Amino acid sequence: MTQINTSRRSFLMGTATLGGGLALGLSFAPEAMAQAAYTTLTPNEINLWVVVKPDDTCVIRIARSEMGQGTRTGLAQLVAEELDCDWSKVTTEMPTPGQSLARKRAWGDMSTGGSRGIRTSHDYVRRGGAAARLMLMQAAANRWNVPVTELMTKEGVIHHALSGRSLSYGKVADDAAKLTPPDAKALVLKKPSQWRIAGKSMRRLDTADKVDGRKTFSIDLQLPGMLNASVKQSPVFGGKLVSYDESKIAKMRGVKGVVKINDSTLAVVADTFWRANTALAALPIVWDDGVNANASSATIDAMLREGLKAEGDFWQRKVGDAPAAIQGAVKQVEATYTSPFLAHATMEPMNCTVRITGDRAEAWVPTQSAEGSLAALAEATGFALANCDVYKMDLGGGFGRRGGHQEYVNQAAQVAKKFPGKAIKLVWSREEDMTHDFYRPISMAKMSAGIDAQGQMTGFHVRVAGQSLNALLSPMSIKNNKDTRQMQGFWEEAGDAQLGYTFPTLLTEYVMRNTHVPVGPWRGVNTNQNGIYMECFIEECAKAAGKDPLEFRRALMKNHPKHLAVLNAAAEKGDWGKPLPPGVFRGIAQFMGYASYSAATAEVSVSPKGEVRVHRMVFALDSGHVVNPAQVRAQIEGSVVMGLSAVFMGENTVEKGRMKERNFDTYPVMRMQHTPKVETVLVPSGDFWGGVGEPTICVVGPAVLNAIYAATGKAPRDLPLRNHGLTLV
Repeated sequence: MTQINTSRRSFLMGTATLGGGLALGLSFAPEAMAQAAYTTLTPNEINLWVVVKPDDTCVIRIARSEMGQGTRTGLAQLVAEELDCDWSKVTTEMPTPGQSLARKRAWGDMSTGGSRGIRTSHDYVRRGGAAARLMLMQAAANRWNVPVTELMTKEGVIHHALSGRSLSYGKVADDAAKLTPPDAKALVLKKPSQWRIAGKSMRRLDTADKVDGRKTFSIDLQLPGMLNASVKQSPVFGGKLVSYDESKIAKMRGVKGVVKINDSTLAVVADTFWRANTALAALPIVWDDGVNANASSATIDAMLREGLKAEGDFWQRKVGDAPAAIQGAVKQVEATYTSPFLAHATMEPMNCTVRITGDRAEAWVPTQSAEGSLAALAEATGFALANCDVYKMDLGGGFGRRGGHQEYVNQAAQVAKKFPGKAIKLVWSREEDMTHDFYRPISMAKMSAGIDAQGQMTGFHVRVAGQSLNALLSPMSIKNNKDTRQMQGFWEEAGDAQLGYTFPTLLTEYVMRNTHVPVGPWRGVNTNQNGIYMECFIEECAKAAGKDPLEFRRALMKNHPKHLAVLNAAAEKGDWGKPLPPGVFRGIAQFMGYASYSAATAEVSVSPKGEVRVHRMVFALDSGHVVNPAQVRAQIEGSVVMGLSAVFMGENTVEKGRMKERNFDTYPVMRMQHTPKVETVLVPSGDFWGGVGEPTICVVGPAVLNAIYAATGKAPRDLPLRNHGLTLV
């Protein structure tokens, strides 16, 4: 494996570039309260990924984060498949980034985002399982003095058919651990048609303790002598702390002190979070709101609209002269769409626990980037990476928030420096979490198309004006002021986010217009917005052309067979063209993101009062391979909830430089009674590995919006719909 420079600065820069992910060497932080202690690795490993205990328990090591998406179970299935063990005896443990670093980053990338948890690690974890199986077989062959080629395995037992002998894995595990590992790259992996564990809806490994309440999330963590901190940051992004009067809260019960973290942030420390947060609310603070004090949603809107009209070199894809083709067409179609800032609104707000003892720092943190958290801890404390470690806790929601941005780790470490030897649990209040997010970027899109006398499209032009993720996370990715990431789903290149249509002429443009509001990845990142822009406009073009929406799309997709296949699968499963009950209308959409192809249909009714009921949604997904069908369906259902929340309700607005929405009373999310019937059809083509957690959210919104268009005759273009008289019931 390639060596890296492991200075604090280079490590921090590397993890930030990856959106918060590297990967290091090993020991694990066990579940629940045992996570409070530094624990060594389960001994006698067969290899990096597998430990087999004498009782035949198979411990599979998982380097990625678990936040409800099922990555832990899916990765364990892949290893167990090649290991050929008994699934009922599988358990898992998590390497820490500190021990991974000590072993020269043996576990590879530990980040979990961009729907990469399985699709970018499936090969090497499977090879780890296959290598462990071969070593176990060789140990048995050595004991029996027979060729290893005469042996076979089944569900954790090694068999020698010629002699009738058998041994369970646990009986030879110690001997296997002493053998030289084979060249994993030379091993032949099973074909999906041979799978008996992978590809099946196996029970999840992380459900039981969540259901019965045994699960300890980071926010629940308790350590001996722990103190608690509540944090407050400048209400206006870019504002500064002028002064505060600690004497006003010094005598409040349980208060231990105030810590100035930086020029715009301070924290109150107390024996309980309630007392810390209560004292923080009572602390007199003077802020300098700075140059952004007059910023508002209106000023940001005006800036984006200026971007839609701006002169300049903004093009990213150019085929022929699309503006001229559109201008010369028999019919021109034009529309402008908008989408707002959105908070991640994770159920578990940002938090981190840090303890500094001598020259060693430890952090307990729910993170999508264990290496990013380690880098932040080392940077904040000034300690060498080797003197720091991070115990990765399961996340109470991530959605991209807990990846590249690790400011809450830095804050906890800064406070812990003032209380050496004490564990400091820093927790953001819901209000702090809602008003100091790294929001989904705000954007607008102006779409134009030309249609000829036969109803065929002659040209297509899209210009997106909005905020850039890379401007904060990866500025080096922006070349010549062009950020291709913002045009996900419009790309020409196959493999990740390719546009599924071929137009006679095409022009795509992105105009960067950054605001003072910090932004970051939000489930589906740019595809969840671009999918709405693209698919809603295609619907408007189909209507202008007098064509059936499905047939109109099909005519443009002849060069994109995988896109077309999922569209056809969704249409067939969704009964496209069949009669519906009176007052119910259908919409359809397709899009690509995160190396997977998605399509959906929606059945919707709209009352005269603007009450929208989504009765049924049908999804088709080609992710190349499916590791656990039940988990894939669960991810699709989750994308429905998050997608519909965004379309109907989600919006963060700016007033006097600050975010107005502070809690769920003003930032509502979808409730269970709003959830439609969700059906899925999985059509894995088997020749690639795509993502699952994010791809389908990009078709949730446009399928429903297109059904509303069919129902009302008016195309919804501005989100959220609650601002325009449409409510979800």
